[in-house]
Amino acid sequence: MLSSKNIKLFLRFALSVAFLSAVADRFGWWPAKISVWGNWENFVAYTQVINPWLPTALVSPAAIAATAAEVIFPVCLLLGFKTELVAKLSGILLLLFALAMAFSTGIKGAFDYSVFTASAAAFALSTMKEKYLEVDSLL
Repeated sequence: MLSSKNIKLFLRFALSVAFLSAVADRFGWWPAKISVWGNWENFVAYTQVINPWLPTALVSPAAIAATAAEVIFPVCLLLGFKTELVAKLSGILLLLFALAMAFSTGIKGAFDYSVFTASAAAFALSTMKEKYLEVDSLL
């Protein structure tokens, strides 16, 4: 049986890898035939698609902010730095992404890419208080 410590570690790892994989995709680090965006320009265009209410001048900064969060959050989660806070912020980011997808392109995409599930996993992680292999517990 899995212990709560191992489940917490698995959640940290799974969320981190998912974030980092998405970042790798938008920088073209995955092969083209398996990429969603494949490059930065396509990602920025998708940012506009799922945020049609956003002024054009703010699309690129929004894409940069999302990418920065999707690099910082997984690094913190992997290290176990401020896990509860970063997990909560990750859950919020993923929920905003899922809602943006649902309202702009339809609910199916958010379900197919399991964005609501990832958000729920991040929120669940944020409730796990016991420290395990985390920087916070080593200091």
